[in-house]
Amino acid sequence: MRTLGELKASGHVQKTLRAEVRDNLLAKLRAGEDAWPGVHGFEATVIPQLERALLAGHDIVLLGERGQGKTRLLRTIGGLLDEWTPVIDGAELGEHPYEPITHESIRRAAELGDGLPVAWRHRSERYVEKLATPDTSVADLIGDVDPMKVAEGRSLGDPETIHFGLIPRSHRGIVAINELPDLAERIQVSMLNVMEERDIQIRGYVLRLPLDVLVVASANPEDYTNRGRIITPLKDRFGAEIRTHYPRQLEAEIAVIRQEAELVAEVPDHLVEILARFTRNLRESSSIDQRSGVSARFAIAGAETIAAAALHRSTARGEDEAVARTVDLTTAVDVLGGKIEFESGEQGRESEVLTHLLRTATADAVRTHFRGIDFGPLVAAIEGGAMVATGERVTAAEFLDGLPLLGESPLYDEVVERVDARTPGERAAAIELALEGLYLARRIGKDTDGNETIYG
Repeated sequence: MRTLGELKASGHVQKTLRAEVRDNLLAKLRAGEDAWPGVHGFEATVIPQLERALLAGHDIVLLGERGQGKTRLLRTIGGLLDEWTPVIDGAELGEHPYEPITHESIRRAAELGDGLPVAWRHRSERYVEKLATPDTSVADLIGDVDPMKVAEGRSLGDPETIHFGLIPRSHRGIVAINELPDLAERIQVSMLNVMEERDIQIRGYVLRLPLDVLVVASANPEDYTNRGRIITPLKDRFGAEIRTHYPRQLEAEIAVIRQEAELVAEVPDHLVEILARFTRNLRESSSIDQRSGVSARFAIAGAETIAAAALHRSTARGEDEAVARTVDLTTAVDVLGGKIEFESGEQGRESEVLTHLLRTATADAVRTHFRGIDFGPLVAAIEGGAMVATGERVTAAEFLDGLPLLGESPLYDEVVERVDARTPGERAAAIELALEGLYLARRIGKDTDGNETIYG
């Protein structure tokens, strides 16, 4: 269908944007489909509120600390648009062929009639995103007079001299504004008409463009008092204000890490679990400034760091496989401290706090996976003088070759079975975790010297 006449003959029915989103959401709910792929931990809290807001046709603002998945959630709303929608070919605002709204499109529709050319726009082109910054202008969001068009000979009173901003260009689509409080208050004022009357005002021009846009935004609650605030009239125009949160279940935290981390080496599940527990411990610690929050990016960056440590070791030492081990967790602590804010009274103790919370997370993981295993023979062997060497540059083969009791006890087989370790690298990672657990339980000792760690 390339013309208006062909579109009419096909029986195409025009829908408003909100009706389109509502119908597609209801269809997914009826079919039992997941309307929010890649979103974890919000199933019983945020998602129901968001779905009700979309069914009601409300503009939405998500409030939550950094790294809670607000932007991902907003982007997922774009998946509720029709995959393809007709637009007037060449129209600046992507108007529906049945309803031109700019002077140029109205004139073309009158001149061409059913011969008006039609193009098809994909849903990915109908979701636009703007990071609010203090230097954002009214022209960026709404529009301004285009001096080039004036120079071409048009008069200043001609509406076609206007260069439209982001929001008008999102007509029949979704416009997302991240960190909304960072917009200067006078810029927020320019959005009031768009949010309520659904038209725009540019300088002295009297325009009544019936814009069909869904405005969604994200904000950190602390921004209301720190960098800026959402002005009261604008807050009033959002139909739904939804609070997000960090994952409340460990499984959801792990799923986020696995989904988002780009790993250059294998990171066993138990190490991802330790990072997830570590992050959750930080969020509950009185030593951490909880107003700032501990982003999910903390654990994601941690997983990527220990994977890089494993790749570094395997390349430098000629290992066949790169698998992260417990010893690599310290490399994450060394570089991630700057991603969190400590309380003022903790100055100078940052490394101590991080190390303690990581050990707590490791001990919790050990108890979860190795509860009931009798480590007595291994402890006795170490008390008898055996030592086990590991470290950032110790290969999995060297570590396994240095274990006591090899061939004399089924202990190691039981350990690796608990975490489903199959390859030599995975076996080394599992046994090293058990040794670290014994050290944290004060059943064996540990001495770290440079890049080498000795359990004995």
